[in-house]
Amino acid sequence: MESFDVVIVGAGIGGLTAAARLAGGGLRVAVYEQNERVGGKLNLVEAGGYRFDTGPSLLTMPQVLRDHFAAMGKRLADYLTLTPVEPICRYRWPDGSTLDASADADRMAAAIDALCGEGEGYRRFLAYSKGIYERTAEVFIYGDLTPRNVLTALRRRPLDPLQIDAFSTVHRSVSRFFRDPRLRQLFDRYATYNGSDPYRAPATLNVIPYVEYGFGAWYVQGGMYRIAEALARLAEEEGACITTSTAVQRIVVEGGRAVGVELVSGELVRARAVLTNADVLHSYSKLLAPADRPRYPDQRLAAIEPSCSGFVVLLGVRGNYPQLSHHNIFFSPDYRAEFADLFGRKQPSMQPTIYVTATSKADPTQAPAGSENIFILVNAPYLTARTGGDWWARHKDRYREIILARLANFGLDFHAGLEYEQVITPSDLAEHYGAWRGAIYGLSSNSRFAAFARPPLRASIGGLYFAGGSTHPGGGIPLVTLSGTAAARLIALDLA
Repeated sequence: MESFDVVIVGAGIGGLTAAARLAGGGLRVAVYEQNERVGGKLNLVEAGGYRFDTGPSLLTMPQVLRDHFAAMGKRLADYLTLTPVEPICRYRWPDGSTLDASADADRMAAAIDALCGEGEGYRRFLAYSKGIYERTAEVFIYGDLTPRNVLTALRRRPLDPLQIDAFSTVHRSVSRFFRDPRLRQLFDRYATYNGSDPYRAPATLNVIPYVEYGFGAWYVQGGMYRIAEALARLAEEEGACITTSTAVQRIVVEGGRAVGVELVSGELVRARAVLTNADVLHSYSKLLAPADRPRYPDQRLAAIEPSCSGFVVLLGVRGNYPQLSHHNIFFSPDYRAEFADLFGRKQPSMQPTIYVTATSKADPTQAPAGSENIFILVNAPYLTARTGGDWWARHKDRYREIILARLANFGLDFHAGLEYEQVITPSDLAEHYGAWRGAIYGLSSNSRFAAFARPPLRASIGGLYFAGGSTHPGGGIPLVTLSGTAAARLIALDLA
C-alpha cells in the first residue's frame, strides 16, 4: 500500500497547479487522472493533421500563470509563448452587422461608434466593470475565502453590495449603459463565461468584461493545450508523481476524515490529505459514500442548479474562410428566448448563439496547409431526467445540422470541404470529465449571491479539499489556477 502526504484526484488545471505548489514545498504528492491525457476540460483532439483545443480557447489574466511559475523559480516564457489576440472576437448579428472587439479602449469605442454611436457608453461601462473588479478581486478572486480571511479583508475594505451591483441582474445593468440591442446582447454574453443566465445572474458578474478587455486576450502558440502540458511538466519537475489512465473509485474516509483513495484496480493509496480536482458535486455524489457526506445527501445535491453545458462540433475543412476571425460569435435573433430554453425549459435552443474559433488563423500548425480547424460551441442545458441517458446520442446528428444550417445562413457552408468531424455532447462531458450533469462550470450563478457562495476549498470532511472551476473562485484558466494555488496553501497550512 503506497502512502503520500497528498493525493490529488484529477490532473486538471487546478490539480496540476496544486501539485506543483505542494511538491515544491517538500510534500510527497501523487496525482491520479482517469483519462490518458492531463488537462481535464482543457484538452485536445488530434486527427488527420488537424488539432483542436476542446476547452478554453483564449487566456485572460496571464499574470496569474506568470506568478505561478515565478513561485517555483521559473519563467513562464521558458514554457509557453503567448501572443495577443486582436481582434479579441468578431461579433455578427442576423441583420448582417459586424463588430470586431478590441482590448484597445479607443479602438473598441471607435468600432462601437461605427456600429451604433454608443462608444461613450462603452467607456462608462468599462469603468463600471473595472470598479467591480477593484472592489472584489482581493477577497473573491485572489483570497482563500475562508471565514477568517474574508472578515479580515472586509474590515480593511468594507464591501458595499451596491458598489458591486449585487441587487441588479447582468442584463438590467448592461441596459443602463447601452440602448442598442446588439450591444446589450454582446455584453450580456459574458454571463455565459461561468455558465449562467444574464437575465437572472447578479450584475456583479459584469466584472468579467473588464477581465477580458482590461488584461487582454491571449493565445498560446502550439495550441491552448500547451498550458496543461506546461503545468504538468512543472509539477513533475517539482517532484509530483502524475499517473494517467488511472481512475479513483472512491475517497476513503475513516473517523470522519479523508485518509486516502481507492483506485479502480482496488489498490488503496493512503494520504494525510486528499484534494479532488473533480467537480465538487460529482465528488460528493460519486466518490463519497452517503454515510460520509451527511451534509450533502442525494436530495440536496439534486436540488442544486448546475451551470449550462455545451454542445461541440469539431470540423476539419479544406479551404479558407476569410470572413472568420480567430474567435467569432454568431448571435441568435432572440437572446431572452434562448436562455428561457436553456434554464427554463431545459432544452436546446433551436436558434442558438454560436461560437466558432479557427486557431489555424493564428497558428498554421493547427491544420494542414490550405485548411481550417473549426471548433463550434453552443450553450446547452445541463442533463436532466429527460435529456440524460442516450438522449443526446439519439439527437446529436439533428442538432448538429441545425447549427450548421444556421452558420450557412451567415454565409459559412462547411459541408463541401469536410475532411474530419467529431461531436461532443453534454453526456460526453459528464462521462469523460466527471462534469456534474454535464455542466461545464459547476454551479450556476443565477441567484443574487451565488457567485460569492461557491463550494469552499475546504470540504465538510476533515482532510478533504477541492480545487477547480466548480469551487472558489470560479471557472476559466486563471481562476482555476488561483483555485489550485489557494487549495495548496490551505493544505500546507493544515499539514504543518
